[in-house]
Amino acid sequence: MSDLLDMYQNQAAERLRINLGHAENGVLFADISTAYIDARACIGKGSFIGPCTVIEGETRIGENCRVGQNTRICDSCVGNGARIDQSVIIESKVGDRAQIGPFAYLRPGSRIGDDAKVGDFVEIKNSSIGTGSKASHLTYIGDSDIGAGVNLGCGVVFVNFDGKEKHRSVVGDGAFIGCNVNIVSPVEVGAGSYVAAGTTLTRSLPEGSLAVGRAKQRVVDGWVKRRGLIK
Repeated sequence: MSDLLDMYQNQAAERLRINLGHAENGVLFADISTAYIDARACIGKGSFIGPCTVIEGETRIGENCRVGQNTRICDSCVGNGARIDQSVIIESKVGDRAQIGPFAYLRPGSRIGDDAKVGDFVEIKNSSIGTGSKASHLTYIGDSDIGAGVNLGCGVVFVNFDGKEKHRSVVGDGAFIGCNVNIVSPVEVGAGSYVAAGTTLTRSLPEGSLAVGRAKQRVVDGWVKRRGLIK
């Protein structure tokens, strides 16, 4: 039992030594005893590390970043002034002033541009997000390249796997993708184009165009009463 206690005490002492080294270099901690930072990681001056945060491998975090509680960053690069909130980032790159989370998942090969936003319950895999683009919530981006100034609405899914092969799609600068859109790869959405909410996009869209791919709404007056669903 004493050997086990010694092991854990040594681990705690080494973790505190690493964290104090970062603190001496200008890193701020909410609770210096609950940050788990790999000895190979680098963190810039003025950055804040929240409690229960894990920073693994050769991660590089820039200056004046805010890494919120319960975040895990592994072998990734985070630019200056970025904000990470309760998210997982693995083998990816996050640009300056980008906002990630809460509850975002950046899988290997993700590249997030400067001033971009990846919001809650957004998953990104092997994809790039351009400068100032936004995927604010409930979206999956896989094997795709998103240009600058693009807006991805809630519930957008890049359908990148046909059951046998992975396929890649491209969304041009300034495009607008509405809510609940399926982009069936491989397709290309031209710059400045709009994809209407509820569309399943299966063909490429020329620059400056609108795609609407949903069933026409039908209204049946009096249907509920005739069915006896209300009295």
